[in-house]
Amino acid sequence: MQETILILDFGSQYTQLIARRVRELNVYCEIHPFNNPPELTPDVKGVILSGSPYSTLQEDAPQFDLTGIKGNVPLLGVCYGAQYMALTSGGKVAPSEIREYGRANLSTVSSSDILFEGIGEGSQVWMSHGDTITELPTGFQIVASTHDVKVAGYKIDGEDTYGIQFHPEVYHSTDGTQLLKNFLYDIVGVVGDWTPAHFVDETVAALKEQLGNDKVVLGLSGGVDSSVAAMLLHKAIGENLYCIFVNNGLLRKNEFTDVLKQYEGMGLNVKGVDASEQFLSALAGIDEPEAKRKAIGRVFIEVFDQEAHLIEDVTWLAQGTIYPDIIESISVNGPSATIKSHHNVGGLPDFMKLKVVEPLKTLFKDEVRRVGASMDMAADLLGRHPFPGPGLAIRILGDITAEKVAILQEVDYIFIQGLKDEGLYDRVWQAGSILLPVNSVGVMGDERTYEKVVALRAVESTDGMTADWVHLPYEFLAKVSNQIINKVKGVNRVVYDISSKPPATIEWE
Repeated sequence: MQETILILDFGSQYTQLIARRVRELNVYCEIHPFNNPPELTPDVKGVILSGSPYSTLQEDAPQFDLTGIKGNVPLLGVCYGAQYMALTSGGKVAPSEIREYGRANLSTVSSSDILFEGIGEGSQVWMSHGDTITELPTGFQIVASTHDVKVAGYKIDGEDTYGIQFHPEVYHSTDGTQLLKNFLYDIVGVVGDWTPAHFVDETVAALKEQLGNDKVVLGLSGGVDSSVAAMLLHKAIGENLYCIFVNNGLLRKNEFTDVLKQYEGMGLNVKGVDASEQFLSALAGIDEPEAKRKAIGRVFIEVFDQEAHLIEDVTWLAQGTIYPDIIESISVNGPSATIKSHHNVGGLPDFMKLKVVEPLKTLFKDEVRRVGASMDMAADLLGRHPFPGPGLAIRILGDITAEKVAILQEVDYIFIQGLKDEGLYDRVWQAGSILLPVNSVGVMGDERTYEKVVALRAVESTDGMTADWVHLPYEFLAKVSNQIINKVKGVNRVVYDISSKPPATIEWE
């Protein structure tokens, strides 16, 4: 029985961060919408209530019946969760006179309280709320305050129930990890056995039991998720795993042959399929981003299905779906708004009439990398930047042609290789090049040119949910720009994207 912390999501942008901090402390947790919670089984050792974009004072504020949880298992309410517990227990919440957002410091801390063990006065915390608890119910005791927030933390007498007004999951709360550790280890009393090696052992054993001697087909992408999923399955079923690596003609320069060799070196049973012409033909004349994605998805299904049928008696389709994909598909307000199409979590299984196995569906991206490392997978594969499923198609703004793909592959190769040569690649979470539907005037020698513009993009992130642009050295950008313009025929101008997410997305389409 895997000890579990249940996180009830009230819609906060930080909910996934809570889960990642808990996982980093070697404790398994699951996120569930507040309006669709699971049954409180014996393996649930504690519960955390997330923040919310709602105010508890709104008529349509999220409501949840805490009966059965509060007082029975340790409970921690964060921001909205803290206010909701106080308000529904007879306390008072009112709009803050000054909106409390950003850094603050604890001015008083109850030194005798377990939750704040090792956290002293002056500790920096991150506030993000428009309301304040103005009056606590009977039996609620203040355990922490800031200069502006009297009730920054409270405990309920006779219960392992706590509420905190700040966000311990955010990096700006300097002792946030310590607070979560205190809650998990000293209040909940977890063992803390959620480690990569433990995950590998449990998952391989479960896959053996689930799959038996069945055959499984998996579409490899060259990325971290599908590669780690393949290795877990390979450990479990060996040659009964059939991997297909499809070249959609939109991969990076030399990627198809390079990655295929790497997979074969890992002992995987892999077949490479070059379907470049089919994909480029299907994309001809299409310039709308979502239409591109759908065309690529349709052709991929056709090619993959055709190849899968060449393998006799396949009963399972494996996917590299990871936990954020699952969370986004069961959000608080139902399936989240479509920002872009995903290949995982829908589409392929129904079409192919295969049972689905998803070895990584409980893991965040950083956990996937740690699991791969525990299986001694190559560091350069695990350290690869994320690459979009539709490949360069969504980095070419406008319609797709073989000529544009060839230009962008050369530009991208110079940029990525430059990052590696200068020791900058591992500083960057994701980098790429974008071919713009813009021509600009230039001068080469004695001639005027009218050629294409490319944008370079490099961001820092931990999970892709938010991202900041990377301050690459000017000297490096100058060198790369010069190489691109001199070596790539058809490009005469290079720009650098300095937009963060939000408001911009990492990809341009």
